[in-house]
Amino acid sequence: MNKCTERLYNGLVKENPTLVLMLGMCPTLAVTTSAINGLGMGLSTTAVLIMSNMMISALRKIIPDKVRMPSFIVIVASFVTIVDLLIQGYLPSLNESLGIYIPLIVVNCIILGRAEAYASKNPVLPSIFDGIGMGLGFTIALTIIGLIRELLGAGTAFGFSVMPAAYEPFSIFVMAPGAFFVLAILTAIQNKLKLRSATNGDAPAVNAEPLACGGRCDECIGNVCTANRMILEEQADEKAAIKEDAKAVAKKAFPEASSAVASDSASDQKGGDK
Repeated sequence: MNKCTERLYNGLVKENPTLVLMLGMCPTLAVTTSAINGLGMGLSTTAVLIMSNMMISALRKIIPDKVRMPSFIVIVASFVTIVDLLIQGYLPSLNESLGIYIPLIVVNCIILGRAEAYASKNPVLPSIFDGIGMGLGFTIALTIIGLIRELLGAGTAFGFSVMPAAYEPFSIFVMAPGAFFVLAILTAIQNKLKLRSATNGDAPAVNAEPLACGGRCDECIGNVCTANRMILEEQADEKAAIKEDAKAVAKKAFPEASSAVASDSASDQKGGDK
């Protein structure tokens, strides 16, 4: 179960999709006007993540490589439709609040990213826990952002009044700009504390691998191959330049020795020809 625990920790902390990887910004900014909305959106996405990861992992050896992305979208769309119908039937108020963003889970980069990066390459059980970890990380982040916006913008938490009667709400926080303000504040705190995030270049690297994907080939989603090739070509050019500089310095410092080496090489070549 160590691998399953690692997948949970990865989604919750190390690679939190919202606070670290900065993925799924559209629903993050749009639906977090309240903590309930953030919680509902997060749990809906978590359910789709778990079921789609499980199905894609189970079918990973059957799905042809050439049609894997269309296949993933069909699988994800099927589960999104199920979740959407359940919310419409049992939680109509939440469905009204979230609106079009439930069907848009189909194209959420977190869903397709985990399907391509992990579920399509790993067994079913770790893939399920990967979906749980990423989904809970997304849910916690959305709930925190929604709670902050609700507290500052309406003086309530999960619909209950918690601020003093004299408190004057900042209505801008429940409007569109408020989402950007809260996300910017959380990101600034992360960067100040030098925590890992997509915006913090000073954060300690996970490993020292210079490749764009961090050297984690099992988690590559296939969009960094060009960047990796450029990095490797630059490294090869740098090594070649260093070697040429070393030869030039040696030749300048020891011209007689360089001439003798060149003469020996020419003699050996003539002897080989004979």
